[in-house]
Amino acid sequence: MWIDMHMHEKTNSLDSHLSLEEIVARSKVLGLDAICITDHESNGLTGRAKEYSEETGFPILVGFEYLSDRGDILAFGVKHVPKHQRMPVDEFLKMVTSEGGIAIAAHPFRKNNRGLENYLKIVKNLHGIECLNGSTPEGLNRMAYEIALERGLRTTGASDCHVPAKIGKYATNIPDGVRTVEDLIRVFKDKDSIIFPGKWTEEGYKRVDILELDREDV
Repeated sequence: MWIDMHMHEKTNSLDSHLSLEEIVARSKVLGLDAICITDHESNGLTGRAKEYSEETGFPILVGFEYLSDRGDILAFGVKHVPKHQRMPVDEFLKMVTSEGGIAIAAHPFRKNNRGLENYLKIVKNLHGIECLNGSTPEGLNRMAYEIALERGLRTTGASDCHVPAKIGKYATNIPDGVRTVEDLIRVFKDKDSIIFPGKWTEEGYKRVDILELDREDV
């Protein structure tokens, strides 16, 4: 199944222009099987997402995107979102792990001072790396992928959408049956699970050979 694992809804992400209804409707048209809402420093959409998921029969998982002192991290399975930004990343990741959640480095090399960049090579307690991000040039996505391969970490794809045109640009293929955050965490921690990033095409979602992406597109 295909899941867009990094999306922003306007209620709690003030830089987003997307309503939950709009995100779900467009995701269904594209052929996504589920979505993840990861608002900035907020999982406040959890209740509404659960209600709307039950109403539509479409899985809506809620995590959040946290700006640590070294860059953005996507977190799932964490009940208590830190009240303030810029917590030391190692401290934040330990907290995620202690709560039984998972953490994914978001757009590590995007040139906006919000990625882990080369700290990605040594940071601990990370469960995955976002290797296809819808607002990041191909060459920078490739850099993230190469480090993920070196470290043996999970690789994900996501749109990081804030506007309609970006919804579902990239997604992550995970084993069927994921309908809750708990399911997602279980799959990510299962060493036998096959997880990989892909992109939307007119024929549907396809796996991407990220090593073929343009190195010079940075």
